[in-house]
Amino acid sequence: MEKTLTIGLTLFLTLCVDIPGAGGRKEGAQGESTQKRSSPSSDTKGGRCSYTFIVPQQKLTGALCLNTQSASTNQSEVAALRGELRRQQEQLEKLRGQLEQEGSLAMEVRALRKESSSMNSRISQLYAQLLHEVIHKKDQALEQQRVENLLLNATTQALQVSGNYRELEKKYGALTSMMSSQNLFIARLEKQCQRRDPTQAPLVTTEPPKSQSNVPRNHSSEANEMTNDVQRDQSALPSQQEKTVLSLPTMTANTPTDSPFSSFPVTKTPGPWRDCQHVMESGETTSGIYLLRPQSANRLLQAWCEQSRAQGGWTVIQRRQDGSVNFFRNWEQYKQGFGNLDGEYWLGLEHLYWLTKQAQYKLRVALEDWQGRQVFAEYDSFHLEPESDWYRLRLGQYHGNAGDSLSWHNNKAFTTLDRDKDSYTGNCAHYQKGGWWYHMCAHSNLNGVWYRGGHYRSRYQDGVYWAEFHGGAYSLKRVSMMIKPT
Repeated sequence: MEKTLTIGLTLFLTLCVDIPGAGGRKEGAQGESTQKRSSPSSDTKGGRCSYTFIVPQQKLTGALCLNTQSASTNQSEVAALRGELRRQQEQLEKLRGQLEQEGSLAMEVRALRKESSSMNSRISQLYAQLLHEVIHKKDQALEQQRVENLLLNATTQALQVSGNYRELEKKYGALTSMMSSQNLFIARLEKQCQRRDPTQAPLVTTEPPKSQSNVPRNHSSEANEMTNDVQRDQSALPSQQEKTVLSLPTMTANTPTDSPFSSFPVTKTPGPWRDCQHVMESGETTSGIYLLRPQSANRLLQAWCEQSRAQGGWTVIQRRQDGSVNFFRNWEQYKQGFGNLDGEYWLGLEHLYWLTKQAQYKLRVALEDWQGRQVFAEYDSFHLEPESDWYRLRLGQYHGNAGDSLSWHNNKAFTTLDRDKDSYTGNCAHYQKGGWWYHMCAHSNLNGVWYRGGHYRSRYQDGVYWAEFHGGAYSLKRVSMMIKPT
């Protein structure tokens, strides 16, 4: 556009300059005639002519072009100027089109700016709303944390009260068990006193009689008199005298509710035998209490012989079935044995040592849960080391359907509450409430607390459990450990 204006201004100036030139020429012609008319005077003044050009004043900013030639019209220049003018007009149209396009783009930009502004305001509004929600949630979280702290404190207090209650309950159970055992013991003594002949001699020691010339062929009363530390928590029983002396009543068991832990009266057959397999080989196939004397052992003991399960011949060394006996005992009691032969009892580590020393024995563990399911675990070899090695356990290979929860205790010493021989920093017997061949601590403990109902809640894992059969938080209903020569 600027170039077009420049060309137009140039044309205008050219025309203006040419017109005064023509006038000048006219005036020049008149001057010539005047000169001719006044030539005498001019000649008289010196023979020279002067010309005067009158040009209108104009304010010019560009270059001034003077055309001293004749004012003839140049057609080629006009055509060029017209072509240039058309070209400039085309450029103007093109620029106008571009301007319109740019105008539409500018409108779009303005619309986008307006939309962006509205979006920014909406974002600010949402941000403020989010801050409000965050503050509200934070207040709720603080309130929830306060309530949780209150609940946690209440739960802690409840757990403390529950722990104290369980401790009291355990103490009460132990006292109840002890009182029950003492009541049974007193009742048996009363019955014995009622049935004794007035001429009978007082109680004697546990050694067998020296002479048996006056003793009848049936020595079952002798078997009843020969006691060990296991039977009914007593240290001695009345002895059998002459034929004229009344024999003491046989110590019958309170028959359990169901198998496989059946109880029978004391067997009326002579003894002693090496073990319950020897009893069976002698033709005695009735389960009950028999008098045993291991080879190379200067001691007599009584044990329950299981003759009706797994081909018979099993010497029962441990049994749990009703929680009537407390198994949280010291070393000396676990060494000598305790409990009731027709109920819950522990045969004694020293007796186990002498029994398993005379031959190669295998171990069978029978388990029963509170739904009546019965399983077993059997080990093809079993024996104990002497007391000097803390009655260390030696086990063979496992087979059965209960799962292997005893091999982890293989080669471990026996631990009680007063003899800590386990690998744990504390005393496992203290936490699990019974003596056992603890490791760190146990995958099984059949000498723990007998809980009723199966699953139990305790501060420690102290039930009668076999980890591979219901886990450590399930107290089994009935268990027994039996040994037999291979």
